[in-house]
Amino acid sequence: MKKDCGVLLHISSLPADYGIGDMGRRAYEFADFLHAAGQSYWQVLPLGPTSYGNSPYQSPSAFAGNPYFIDSERLCESGLITRDELSSARMPAGEIDYGALFATRMPLLRKAFARFKPSAEYKEFCERNKDWLEPYALFCALKERFELKPHWEWQSEYRDYNSAEVKKFAADNAEQTEFICFTQYLFHTQWKRLKAYVNSKGIKIIGDAPIYAAYDSADFWRFPNMFAVNGQGEPSEVAGVPPDYFSADGQLWGNPLYNWQYLSEHGYGFWVKRVTRALELCDLLRIDHFRGFCAYYCVPAGANTAREGTWRTGPGKALFDALESALGNPSIIAEDLGTYSPELGELLRACGYPGMKVVQFGFDGAAKQNAHAVCNFTENSIGYTGTHDNDTALGWYGSLNAHMRKRVRGRLPAGCGDIAKAMICALYGSKCKTAIVPVQDWLRQGSEARMNTPGVTCGNWRYRLQNIPPESLAEEMKQTALKYNRAK
Repeated sequence: MKKDCGVLLHISSLPADYGIGDMGRRAYEFADFLHAAGQSYWQVLPLGPTSYGNSPYQSPSAFAGNPYFIDSERLCESGLITRDELSSARMPAGEIDYGALFATRMPLLRKAFARFKPSAEYKEFCERNKDWLEPYALFCALKERFELKPHWEWQSEYRDYNSAEVKKFAADNAEQTEFICFTQYLFHTQWKRLKAYVNSKGIKIIGDAPIYAAYDSADFWRFPNMFAVNGQGEPSEVAGVPPDYFSADGQLWGNPLYNWQYLSEHGYGFWVKRVTRALELCDLLRIDHFRGFCAYYCVPAGANTAREGTWRTGPGKALFDALESALGNPSIIAEDLGTYSPELGELLRACGYPGMKVVQFGFDGAAKQNAHAVCNFTENSIGYTGTHDNDTALGWYGSLNAHMRKRVRGRLPAGCGDIAKAMICALYGSKCKTAIVPVQDWLRQGSEARMNTPGVTCGNWRYRLQNIPPESLAEEMKQTALKYNRAK
C-alpha cells in the first residue's frame, strides 16, 4: 500500500496582515510549500464560524463557513472595498486577537456588501444552499437584534423558527439576512478557488466535522426535534467524555445530544446533508469523536464536571449505511481516540474507515500492550505525532519527568537529532498509511505554540505562523518523506 504524509495547520493559523489566517496569498504560498516538501495532505480544523470561546468545534452552524477567512485583499482587487479601508483593517503580527476581529471585520464586510451587485452565480449559490443558508442568515440577524444573546434568551415569540413573528422579522430585515448570504457566498467562492489550487499541486485537503452541533446554533433553533430535549425544549443532558488522558474531571462540552430515534426515522437526513456539504469543501473528512456513534456519554444538564455521566447506545452502522447509500463511498477518517470499547472496534471494522494513532500516547505501559506505540500502528490508520488537542512534541517532552524521558528516548529511533524529529521519524517509519505532523513539530516549537488545551476555556485557538516556513524546512521534510517512502 502506498504510504504518504501531510501537515496539520488550520486556516486561522496562517500568517496574514489582517489579524487571522485567511484564504489570501499566504494560503497559496503554504500550498506551494507543501508541494515542495513532498506532502500529499493539508489537514485543517472545522471551517465554520466561531462564537464565544472561539472554538471551531462550537459553531453557530454545521454548514456555514467562517467569514474571518475571507481574503480582504481580493475584495479590494474586486472594487468592493477601497485601499484605505483595507489598510485600516491591518493588524500586528502575533497571536489572534478575536476581540479586535469581532470589532473590525464585519464592518469591513458590510462596506463590501454595500457595493456588491448580485450576480447569477450568487443567486444560484443561494438557491442551491437555501436549506441551511436561509435559517442561518435569519439566526444571525436575530442574534444581532437581541444583542448576541443565545436563542433561549430571546423574546419567546422568536424562539420558534416557524412562528409568525419570525416570518415577519425575516420580511422586515431582508437586507440583513442578505448580508449574511453575501459573506457565505464570498467564503464559498474563495474556498473553492483555493481548494482547486491546492489540488492542482497534488495535495488533498482533510477537513474536520465535529460530531455535535452547538446549542446556540441555527441547527438547534431550526430543528429542535433532532435533539434530546425536555418539555421546555431545553437539553436535559449534554455531551462530554469521562475523565481521560486530557482531564481528570473529563471534558464537559455542553452540546445538546441527538435524538437518534428521530434522526433514524428521517433517514439521517441532517447527517447526509452535513457530510455532503463537508465533502464539497474538502477531499477527506475527519469526523470528531467517532466513539459517540457506537455509544455516547450523557452528562446531566447543569453539572459542573463530566465526572458523573451515563453511556447510551448510539446509531452504529445504520448511520453510515445511510451516508454510503446517499454518497457512495465517502472518504472518512474516524477520530477514535479516548475511551476504547469493543463496540468501537467493531464499528470501525464494519465501516472500514481508518482510525487515528498518536505517537505521544504510545509510551504508557509496555509497548506491546499500547495501541499507540508506533510498533503497533496498523496500515489502515492515520498517524500523528500529536493533534490540535495535544501539546507540541517539544512542549510535551519538556513536561515529562526524567524516568519518562528516558523511556521515550529508548523507544524512538536514534540519530534523528531533537525529540520532535525523532518522533516524526518514528511516525514516518511506522506501518500507518498516512502520517500527519502539526507544523509546530516541524518547526520545533514549544508549548507557547499549542493550539488548544482541552478543558481550558480561555487562550485557545490563537496560534499563528509569522511567516511561511523556509525552503530549508521544505527540503528537510521532502528528504524525510523520501527516506521513508512517503513523498508524493
